[in-house]
Amino acid sequence: MAKPGYGKRSAPNQLLRTRADFALLPARERYVAGFVDHLPEGAAMSVKQLAKQLPLYGQQAISSALTALSVAGHLRRVRCAVGAGDETRWAFRTFWSRTAHDNEWWNTYLAAENTAQADSSAPDAPAPNSAPLPWGPDQELPPPVSEAPGTEQGLEPIPVPPQRAPVQVPDSLPEPPAPAPHPSEAGPSPAYLALARLGHEDRRLPLSADDCAELEPQAAEWLARGVSVDYLISALTAGLPAQVDTPLGFVRRRLTDKIPPRIPTTAITASGTPAPHHRILMECTDCGRPGQPEALPDGLCRPCRTTHRPATDWTYAPPAEAAEIKARMTDLRGLLKSV
Repeated sequence: MAKPGYGKRSAPNQLLRTRADFALLPARERYVAGFVDHLPEGAAMSVKQLAKQLPLYGQQAISSALTALSVAGHLRRVRCAVGAGDETRWAFRTFWSRTAHDNEWWNTYLAAENTAQADSSAPDAPAPNSAPLPWGPDQELPPPVSEAPGTEQGLEPIPVPPQRAPVQVPDSLPEPPAPAPHPSEAGPSPAYLALARLGHEDRRLPLSADDCAELEPQAAEWLARGVSVDYLISALTAGLPAQVDTPLGFVRRRLTDKIPPRIPTTAITASGTPAPHHRILMECTDCGRPGQPEALPDGLCRPCRTTHRPATDWTYAPPAEAAEIKARMTDLRGLLKSV
């Protein structure tokens, strides 16, 4: 029942480890890649967890390094459905490859993994408890999405207030209608609790009670689309800027821009046959936006891909101009020393 840690899963077709691995990457990305490559299978490699283990860089630097490694073809982040029916759980995983691969390779590999997961969840497949799950131990998975409100991890169940004893009325009088329970007696909703936890997960997103009540309908729409509370919190806290001036507006914008797609329970293709159930959804390595692999080239959504695309109108100075600039700077330093 641990929090989603994007546990490491090694991809196939990797070359043997050598001293020249990641030699073409910048120093920061090479440092992070070397550490991740030596992590054991299933190890947590979220931004926060890596920042705790790598003292040279903070969370923002680690997040940028993972984004660069995704663009370089070394990793893809996904969330996958484990189990079937009411026992479905969402597991968050990072597929890692020491050998860089292009988008076509990753799309083919993840499509094969999705087919394998769909076959394993078929009705004639073994029961979930009869064999170990292919995505790791149960304790690394978030709670089932079908759990009752108030039972998410880290939260105590909400006690149900005692009911009033029935009022005895004479037979000659009509029985009055039962009083409607006060809204506060039902306890806060899972969406409200998820918003309230944001400030505890990251102090850059403190929300007041009024803020949580205002954003509750938007958060509830996320949960209605099949995501878990922990996934909602992870999507809202992933890749935060160094400072958030207006947490309310920032969270409202993310709830609007990053809302996951609504997946129909009985999707039918044009030929009339049921469409294959997607048990794997890739996530944008930078912001966590979910989507199909072909819609996230380099592991990035369109907004993040535009942000991280290098400027094409910037060019290096010719050697002659560089020499002139260097000589000019030397003359300026000399003038400053003589003053």
